Amino acid sequence: MKTTRGLLAVLFVAVAVMNASAQFRLSINNETGIFEKGENAVITLTPDSGLVDTLQIRIYRNNQVVERHKLLPDAPVNIVNGRFRETCAIFVEVQQGRDTQGIGFVVAPGGFEPGYEEPDDLMEYWYEQKREQSALPMNAKLVPLQVPAQDRGKYVCYDLELSAMGPRPARGYFAKPVGAKKGSLPIVILCRAAGVAGDWCRCQVGECVGNAKKGTKGALSLDLNAHGMLNGQPDEYYTDLENGLLKDYSNQGVQSRESYYFYGMYMRLLRAIEFMTQQPEWDGKRILVIGESQGGGQAAVAAGLDARVSAVVLNVPAMFDFGAPKDGHRGGWPQPYENNRSMGARLDNVLPYFDASLLIRHSKADVICEIGLIDMTCPASAIFAGLNGMDGEKIINTVPYRAHQWPSGEIRAEWEKKYLQQRLDYIDNYLK
Repeated sequence: MKTTRGLLAVLFVAVAVMNASAQFRLSINNETGIFEKGENAVITLTPDSGLVDTLQIRIYRNNQVVERHKLLPDAPVNIVNGRFRETCAIFVEVQQGRDTQGIGFVVAPGGFEPGYEEPDDLMEYWYEQKREQSALPMNAKLVPLQVPAQDRGKYVCYDLELSAMGPRPARGYFAKPVGAKKGSLPIVILCRAAGVAGDWCRCQVGECVGNAKKGTKGALSLDLNAHGMLNGQPDEYYTDLENGLLKDYSNQGVQSRESYYFYGMYMRLLRAIEFMTQQPEWDGKRILVIGESQGGGQAAVAAGLDARVSAVVLNVPAMFDFGAPKDGHRGGWPQPYENNRSMGARLDNVLPYFDASLLIRHSKADVICEIGLIDMTCPASAIFAGLNGMDGEKIINTVPYRAHQWPSGEIRAEWEKKYLQQRLDYIDNYLK
């Protein structure tokens, strides 16, 4: 796919969305979900003839409710119909009983900027952290794992542990083709989404080996768990962590840079990149980092803090625009500013150093990013605030009907065809 360096390449999306159980559908008059200032934006609600329940309607502007309505329409009605003169994000949420659906758009998204200004010593701070970590012995431990039967003799996979600054080592699964030549393979790193005990938070041998199969000759594959926890343990181990040591981890230690939970997460990520680039099979050119939500935030940070990262795949990425409330917006998960307002100005000495919207601006990596225009967890405004400052080639897919989770119901198949498959194809093509 052709991309445009330094500009936003926005792909088309469906103009209407309807859940199977709903008695109405929502549509938008611009299938991109992107409007220019002064352009007429219309969101229409079309009821079924059998609609009998009153609809609860909320209209959001920059993730804040600005209007509420109750309607029982018997004909199409324009819920939004206007021209917006400034950069903003708008979406409509309609509730019918227990079912809720929404659709949204953004106006002049190139105008979104981070709420925090970049600290003068942002990169100097992280350079010093990397320097100190590089001086520590890596103490790499690799324990062979059994790969799927069809891959034996072709690929190897290891349970990997690396010393790192912070409370825990970096841990993950590392896989590669057997007998690969020196300087022949790209690196692909998978970063895990938020949580502790869920399957999506844990490294998977099959997934790690699957990424090692990609490309013409294969790849050096790393599946990195976010927390430095042990891999391959019984469910009780992860449940105990989730309810104990790692309970509400995203708010832990926010009073200082070195105690903030994400300090250890970022340092483990940087250590993992350091290990991967020391592998003799690396081609010295390509490092692709992939992540969804928290994993997407880590991928953005990796690109910002290590110039060798050449491409990132971001799916509704978190950790963008922590200072958004200063501009009247909602920040990206985990919303540390919103959740710790009582700390006041002390936050300003910590959060900017971990804000992916500031860090990614130091990257020249190519990016493909999916943004949900009704996502309250990782708002579109927060993500655009970071991507707008990047110089690399960007493909940005805006999905008017997507919240934070993967779409479901009737729209799932369409989303998989247009967006999920495109993301998978991008990964395959980049690693060839």
